[in-house]
Amino acid sequence: MPKLEFWFEYASSYSYPAAYAVADACEEAGVELVWKPFLLGPIFASQGWKTSPFNLYPVKGQYMIRDMERICAKAGLPFQLSTDGDWPQFSVAAARIGLIGAKEGWIRAFTENLYRLEFADNLDISKEATLRAALEGVAEADRVISESRSRETKNALKAQVDEAMSAGIFGAPTYRVGTEIFWGGDRLNDAIEWAVEHAEP
Repeated sequence: MPKLEFWFEYASSYSYPAAYAVADACEEAGVELVWKPFLLGPIFASQGWKTSPFNLYPVKGQYMIRDMERICAKAGLPFQLSTDGDWPQFSVAAARIGLIGAKEGWIRAFTENLYRLEFADNLDISKEATLRAALEGVAEADRVISESRSRETKNALKAQVDEAMSAGIFGAPTYRVGTEIFWGGDRLNDAIEWAVEHAEP
């Protein structure tokens, strides 16, 4: 079966609608989906950026908000984004839980729940209460949160970020098929087509 990796960031606005689209699109095309949560912060830092380019370039940030309003309206997803205070949100704890979910098979449900809490309800995803709400009905929160704080999980997230950097991934969402990368939610169909056309026999 062809394989597609979905590299996404829980603090990334554009990753939100992409996360709702990718699983069904891959299933319909007969492509295996691999969820790859990671952090953009270290990648930005490696380029000399201390924050998101949407903060560094206010005009770009204003465009992003309006663009997200259009994208989410088309997809039937609610969207609000408060730029008061710290934005993008601190997503390390969420990414660690996402890694566990990818390993155990419940990452899609957790990810969709968390994105709605973040971009529909405007809640802080760095707060344990928000993470517990996203895990409700998905996985046992006490166990998962405890495991997310382990040295093993912390090392796994670091390795995931290192892999993203080695692959040349610089933004989210990114789809990777073999060594080919497709950046941006609007590149999903291109990535799936590439996966199908270049699948190993």
